[in-house]
Amino acid sequence: MKKLFVTLFILLIFVSMVSGWGFWAHQQINRLAVFTLPSGMIGFYKSNINYITTHAVDPDKRRYADPEEAPRHYLDADHYGKNPFDSIPRKWKDAVAKYSEDTLKAYGIVPWHIERMMYRLTDAFKAKDSSAILRVSAELGHYIGDAHVPLHTTENYNGQMTNQVGIHGFWESRLPEMFAFDTYDFYVGKPRYIEKPLDEAWEIVQQSHYALDSVLLFEKQLTEEFGPDKKYSFIERNGKMQRDYSDGFATSYHTRLNGMVERRMRAAIRSTASFWYTAWVNAGQPELKDLLNKQQSIEERQRIASEEKLFKEGKIIGRPEPIGQ
Repeated sequence: MKKLFVTLFILLIFVSMVSGWGFWAHQQINRLAVFTLPSGMIGFYKSNINYITTHAVDPDKRRYADPEEAPRHYLDADHYGKNPFDSIPRKWKDAVAKYSEDTLKAYGIVPWHIERMMYRLTDAFKAKDSSAILRVSAELGHYIGDAHVPLHTTENYNGQMTNQVGIHGFWESRLPEMFAFDTYDFYVGKPRYIEKPLDEAWEIVQQSHYALDSVLLFEKQLTEEFGPDKKYSFIERNGKMQRDYSDGFATSYHTRLNGMVERRMRAAIRSTASFWYTAWVNAGQPELKDLLNKQQSIEERQRIASEEKLFKEGKIIGRPEPIGQ
């Protein structure tokens, strides 16, 4: 089970394998979501964009110290049979009555936690509590990002059941870090109001799960085509040489996925902004001008303005490097 506590060394390795999207992608999802917001919100979020970016990864940092944290990041849909979305009640109380709370927590609660976090954000907006707005916004974006990852919807979350160990980090970290800067179009338009947040969270998870077969199948097909000698190579990551999927294998896999990683990342950006926006609207669209971060320098505001301009052209600034690590 994902939640077993082992030695610190093993935990540090494990978190690098199964953390949703990887630090850089999680941070970019939150950061780029800021640029989609409407006029009543964007000033406050832009003035605090570095907090929103840096703290996008807080839930991953916390998950192996807090036993309640891990289930919030996934839903092992396949545990519930061949047609899980017809079997699992969408409302928490109904699901508990059918399966028990212990079972739900054992196999993940991400759609329910997304809804819970959105209500917390609504309350924070009503109270005009800037610290709570920022903290909950950053963490809500993380869980929404995780729900967009197909491997967060299966017990076979790292290919350990199909001799594909390592596929988790490969799909959600290595591929976006290799290709997002040069090839992805990040302009996703404006956020939308979500009428039924829980149904929306379930739809995200369901769409991720429908992509799972391709994620696993294409990796297996290419493994047979490449062979182990061409599948892996030694590459430099974080200043260290390590054995990883070769660039050739990664390129072929990314091509065969036909834009899947880009589509899920783009969807995560817009969904994150839409949940933030919905919470703000449900709170009565409070005025946020008084909550602006007045310590932000002129130079920083100018740099963010440049980022926003590039974002509207579908681009991002800078190579993939995690912020605040």
